[in-house]
Amino acid sequence: MSSFDAHDLDLDKFPEVVRDRLTQFLDAQELTIAGIGAPVTDAVAHLRSFVLNGGKRIRPLYAWAGFLAAQGHKNSSEKLESVLDAAASLEFIQACALIHDDIIDSSDTRRGAPTVHRAVEADHRANSFEGDPEHFGVSVSILAGDMALVWAEDMLQDSGLSAEALARTRDAWRGMRTEVIGGQLLDIYLESHANESVELADSVNRFKTAAYTIARPLHLGASIAGGSPQLIDALLHYGHDIGIAFQLRDDLLGVFGDPAITGKPAGDDIREGKRTVLLALALQRADKQSPEAATAIRAGVGKVTSPEDIAVIAEHIRATGAEEEVEQRISQLTESGLAHLDDVDIPDEVRAQLRALAIRSTERRM
Repeated sequence: MSSFDAHDLDLDKFPEVVRDRLTQFLDAQELTIAGIGAPVTDAVAHLRSFVLNGGKRIRPLYAWAGFLAAQGHKNSSEKLESVLDAAASLEFIQACALIHDDIIDSSDTRRGAPTVHRAVEADHRANSFEGDPEHFGVSVSILAGDMALVWAEDMLQDSGLSAEALARTRDAWRGMRTEVIGGQLLDIYLESHANESVELADSVNRFKTAAYTIARPLHLGASIAGGSPQLIDALLHYGHDIGIAFQLRDDLLGVFGDPAITGKPAGDDIREGKRTVLLALALQRADKQSPEAATAIRAGVGKVTSPEDIAVIAEHIRATGAEEEVEQRISQLTESGLAHLDDVDIPDEVRAQLRALAIRSTERRM
C-alpha cells in the first residue's frame, strides 16, 4: 500500500492509495475468473482497465473525509486498511453506473478513451467474431457493469470491518444504491418525454449525483466511525448542496466544456438530449426573450450531431443568460453547503479539507 498517514487527507495522494486497494482486490479475483474461462477473463480485463485507469476517486475521498469528520482515526477500533477498502468499494459502484450510463447514452468516449462497450465492440471487429459487433459490445459491457456492482458488495463485506460497523453502514449503502438507480431512471424519463421542468431536473441532480457522489459516501464513512446523528445530518446536508453544485458544474461542462479537460466531445449533452437544469432554464428564458431561439433549441437538442450544429445550439443557450444563472446557483449552493459544517463539532483540519473539497468539486479542478 502507498504510504498514507491516517491524519493526512492529502487530495493529491489519496487517489493512488485507493488505486492500490482496488488493485489488490482485483488481483485476488484473478484465479476465480480464470477458472470460469478465457472469455470472462477478457471481459474483466476491460472492467479492470476502466476501474484502475482514470477517475478522480471522489467518492472514496468523501467516505474517508466522513470517517475523519467523526474522528474515526482517533476513536475507532476499526483497522484503517479495512476503512480504506470500504471507501474504495465505492469505485465499483461508480464503474457500474458509468459503464451502464455510457450504454444508455450511446456514448463513444469516456475519460478521453473509448467507452467500455465501444472497446469491446472493437475487439469483436478485430477478431472477426460472429454476430453483430455493436450488440456484442453492449451485452458484454452490461455484464461487466453487473460484475462491478457485485464486487462493490464483496469488497465492502470482505473489507475486515467489524460486524457492528458494517451494520452501521447499512442505511448509507442501501440508500446510495437505490438513489443512483432511481435517479438514472428519472433521467431517462425526462429525456424520453422531452421534459422541461427545472424541478424534475433538480431531482435528477439530487438522486443521481448529489446523494451518491458526496452525501452517501460521507454518510458511509461517518457511520463506520460511529458518528453522531447530528454529525451525519450535517454531512448529508453539506453533501446535498455541494453534490448538486457539482452536477450543475457538470451540466455547464456538458455544453460549454473543453474536450481536452472533460474527456468527452464538445456539447455532448446537446447531442444526447440531456434534460438538465441548464437546458430547462435556457428554454424558460428563451420563451420570453426570443421564441425563435427557443424553437431552435427544442429542435436541436437530442437531434443535431455535427460539431457545427451543436455549437449553434450552445450559443443559443448561452445567449439566454442561463449559464450565468447556473453559476449563481453553484455559488449559492457552495455557500450553503459549507455553512452546514459550522453546525457541528468537526476537527479543524478536516473542516478545512471539506471546504477545499467543496471548492475543487464545484470548480471541477479535481
